[in-house]
Amino acid sequence: MAVLVAAVFAIVLTCLLFIIRLYIVVKTGPNCKPGSKGPVAVLVVAGSGGHTTEILRLMESLSAAYTPRHYVIADTDKMSEDKICSFERSKQHLDSESQFTIWRIPRSREVHQSWVSSVVSTLDALRYSLPLVFRLRPDMVLCNGPGTCVPLCAAGLLLGILGMKKVLLVYVESVCRVQTLSLTGKILYPISDYFFVQWSSLRDKYPKSIFLGRIV
Repeated sequence: MAVLVAAVFAIVLTCLLFIIRLYIVVKTGPNCKPGSKGPVAVLVVAGSGGHTTEILRLMESLSAAYTPRHYVIADTDKMSEDKICSFERSKQHLDSESQFTIWRIPRSREVHQSWVSSVVSTLDALRYSLPLVFRLRPDMVLCNGPGTCVPLCAAGLLLGILGMKKVLLVYVESVCRVQTLSLTGKILYPISDYFFVQWSSLRDKYPKSIFLGRIV
């Protein structure tokens, strides 16, 4: 009986410490200023179709300090790699020291995929995301909506919870979302350090969000 009580106490204490650490990591994120201490290693999550186009437009506005750039795409994405390579070739004309890599992980959720199977596929994506993020140790994760960014942001958050490195989570909601957040946005809203929306109607509904007008 004493062993059981001790085990339960240890589990409760561990959960409590985890929650406290999670709160501290999320609340102190906005105090971090990327680029203030040199280059910023950024992990960019690119989704198929419009997500990749929007994220690359956003990348155009970032300075050369955001390097190296680690792009992550879903293993079933056939087009994003070509778009990324084309974008990076254009940057090399301006910055000869431009550095980037492209990584693939399983897709978290396909369009119209059931909720039950989505949980399984997301856990599978997390299995690949954890070692990737822990190896790259980016300063920032930048994403704009594809489901693939959920396990990657979770892995980045875990780095901070474990005290290994604070990873800024920056989410930019798609310009297509006018009245409501996307499913990915709803999931990441509570844990993002910077959450940008492109319509004032969303800013009014989600006070933590930052409205700067049309970003992409």
